[in-house]
Amino acid sequence: MMSLNERLDLIEPKILDSSFRTGRGTANEVNFWIFDYNSEDEMAVRAHVDFLVNRINGKRDDVHIAHFDLYDMMIEALRSKNYLDKVKQREESQGSDAIVNPIKRTLRLTEDGDLIINKIAGNLTPGKDIVFITGVGKAWPIIRSHTILNNLHSKIDRNPLVMFFPGNYTSELRLFGEITDDNYYRAFRFDSVQA
Repeated sequence: MMSLNERLDLIEPKILDSSFRTGRGTANEVNFWIFDYNSEDEMAVRAHVDFLVNRINGKRDDVHIAHFDLYDMMIEALRSKNYLDKVKQREESQGSDAIVNPIKRTLRLTEDGDLIINKIAGNLTPGKDIVFITGVGKAWPIIRSHTILNNLHSKIDRNPLVMFFPGNYTSELRLFGEITDDNYYRAFRFDSVQA
């Protein structure tokens, strides 16, 4: 079994390979990948993602990493709607459970005007950008990883996507190795196939 550092070192050569950026599976699967890892390795994975984004975006003209942190996007959307302070006050007075559904409604999750999905899909250059999605654990339980993947499936077809997932992925997403998010069979496990 490979160490985390060995797995992280696979990312750059794999995503820079032209077959990764243009490829689809033999059954025309979407080019979605899950890089799963132990949640205690979160800070190392974040640091490596930042390193890759800076390195690739600073050195290459033919490829660009479009990095989206789900938690940061949620906070930005709440702030832009002047709802962040209200959410904080409600959480302080009523607890964390009281804010989940109101935030989901504000973000219009799974609706046509889904703020998260539209922001990701609307800020990509087809054929050039590689999508990195992070912040999965920070945004849970409000934003669910399988929901993001399912809804991006119909919006992104010319950009490979790598979701950095703090947990385990087989055909099931198990956040933190414990919480079953849902079945998601369309994505490939990142280090299961070499470029």
